Amino acid sequence: MLETIFLIGLVIAVFVVIWLYKLVSILMVDNVTGPGPVLLPNSPLSGGQQQRDVGQNNNDNIQAPAAVVGLRGSASSSNVLGGYKHFLDLALNLASLEPADTLKVLEANDPFGTQHFDNMLLKEETSLKRTLTIEEIKDIFPCPKLYERITLPDARVEQKAKDFRDEKPGTFLFFQHLRKAGGTNFCSLAEKNLPKKAQPHYYCMPDMGWSGNKDAGYLHSWSNEEIITRMKKQGYRIAGNEWENFDVARHFDLPAVFATSFRKPLDRALSQFRFECIEDRGCHIKDVHKWWDRRVDLKNVYTKTFADPPVGARNHFKGSDHSQQRRDMMATAIDTLSKFHIVLSMEWLAYSAPQVKSILGFNDVSALTTRVRPHITQAKRDDGQEHNSL
Repeated sequence: MLETIFLIGLVIAVFVVIWLYKLVSILMVDNVTGPGPVLLPNSPLSGGQQQRDVGQNNNDNIQAPAAVVGLRGSASSSNVLGGYKHFLDLALNLASLEPADTLKVLEANDPFGTQHFDNMLLKEETSLKRTLTIEEIKDIFPCPKLYERITLPDARVEQKAKDFRDEKPGTFLFFQHLRKAGGTNFCSLAEKNLPKKAQPHYYCMPDMGWSGNKDAGYLHSWSNEEIITRMKKQGYRIAGNEWENFDVARHFDLPAVFATSFRKPLDRALSQFRFECIEDRGCHIKDVHKWWDRRVDLKNVYTKTFADPPVGARNHFKGSDHSQQRRDMMATAIDTLSKFHIVLSMEWLAYSAPQVKSILGFNDVSALTTRVRPHITQAKRDDGQEHNSL
């Protein structure tokens, strides 16, 4: 399971930060060049140790570049160099290591700043027993300067998002549904904001009807022409792709705004086990280790989904002989995600309303803002159960 945590965790570590900075950017447009982040002493951005060659794999030199990193937001410009290449190189170096070595570096150095921020956020939310305001978030997550931001230069096609907001005929929301990572909640969000006639009848997946009620969420199997023609004919404005990879070679050519939602990898895997086996949905295995050994299709699912590698690539996720293949897949996956208009984190959906309103034009965000993180609910309890005297 190490290789799964390694690659899934690496991708989500990068793009969970993208999500929050999009939120901050929307509310802080006037302060886009505001105070920079706290830089670690050996950070390349701090003027200390120089960035090393990306082909080297000495993990002793993979340093955390900053306690916080940046944004691909409304105030960005394609002419701004930004920090994307630096952080991409860092991710590729991590991908080239053996899974166990990558985990050690991530845990020891926190190179993307996510552990520090998430720990601070958890502490503050638990203490206040509520979600934070934007001003409170700024206290623990200062906005970095443009050249330090992982999300610049902006790779998204903003015109597609505008066309969707303007309800241009034929445009739609392409949602890459990652299992047990908030996809159903996102579909509920769309249902609250799109006309009934613009919604496919089966969980935002139009191909259920196209296939004669046989398959749903298999958009990789349909050509762009078929998708465009059928979506426009039926007036659908959302299409969910759950069971197949995102086709990096052609899906971006669709007249769509692109969104997806991540979740912490271990939580996602355990949720899948509970959904299938504990709730008896066709699974009779009650030992999570035995179940995981059989579900090879769930390993490295985030990287495979957004890199769309050829059949047989799962053998490349470990072993020093496949270091370059892992770098290539990681590069493709991150490049793909950098072109998505929205990359959400299931754990932080309560903070995503400004981003969703700005990019998608959705007004009813109650499906997001009414979510309460478990530790906040636990902190509010006053029934004596928080003390175990056994």
